[in-house]
Amino acid sequence: MITKVHAPSSRSPRSPRLSLVVLAAASLLAGCTRIETGEVGLRVGVDKQISGAELLPGSFNQTLFGDVLTFPVRDIAVLLENKQPLTSDNSTLKDFDMTLVYSINPAAVSDLWTTKSRTFHAFSRDDRDWILMHGYMTTVTNNAAYKAVREYKALAVADNRQKIEAEIKRIVTETLASEGLGTALSVSLVQVRTVMPADDIIASANAVVTAQNALRAKEIEVETAKKEAERIAALNTNSKAIEYMNAQAQLKIAEGVAAGKVQTIVVPYDFKGIVNANPR
Repeated sequence: MITKVHAPSSRSPRSPRLSLVVLAAASLLAGCTRIETGEVGLRVGVDKQISGAELLPGSFNQTLFGDVLTFPVRDIAVLLENKQPLTSDNSTLKDFDMTLVYSINPAAVSDLWTTKSRTFHAFSRDDRDWILMHGYMTTVTNNAAYKAVREYKALAVADNRQKIEAEIKRIVTETLASEGLGTALSVSLVQVRTVMPADDIIASANAVVTAQNALRAKEIEVETAKKEAERIAALNTNSKAIEYMNAQAQLKIAEGVAAGKVQTIVVPYDFKGIVNANPR
């Protein structure tokens, strides 16, 4: 009788303890949130309260128990579109668009989130992030823009774009300081993108330019006629000048004849015309 002997397998069964460690590590990584560059995080406990200090970029934070909120803090844009501020000549601009960019002090994130009304902030559905103070900054920027534009006439707004940008930045910065937010929020850029006066203002400006051009043409005609009249009067009062001009004319004719450029017929000074010698 032949008996089969099975050699022991070289593969040892996986340790149950190792499997648990791997599973725990995978679960831990799946339940973590990494704070990206340009963001700050806040931990929310199971009791829905903010716990601990701000979570800095690059850190991994578990979300198995509780949650982590992330907030962008760099180069946050406020866009004003299709605004119609009033100018100093009581004209409403047809269109006014601008952009303001602000940043948030990372150390102020917790205070801004916990002490300010939720209406001051905005939620980005695309990024699934709360934008701190975006609603508040939109209101402040809008007020500053209307105040700055009010200092200029409708047709002067575009020419003073840089001054208006500087004025908006100054007003917003002073407003933040007056409300105790000067160290929490800072403005880095103000850019006026579109300025368009009302249609009737543009039409009036074009009409004025046309009238001014027509008036200038008339003035040139008058000045030309006046100069010509002065020239003729001066000649009439100066016989020597007339004699000089006649002499110059005769000299030019003589020079032309000498050069063969003028064909001449010499006639007596008392020439009466050709007489028909054979009348019928």
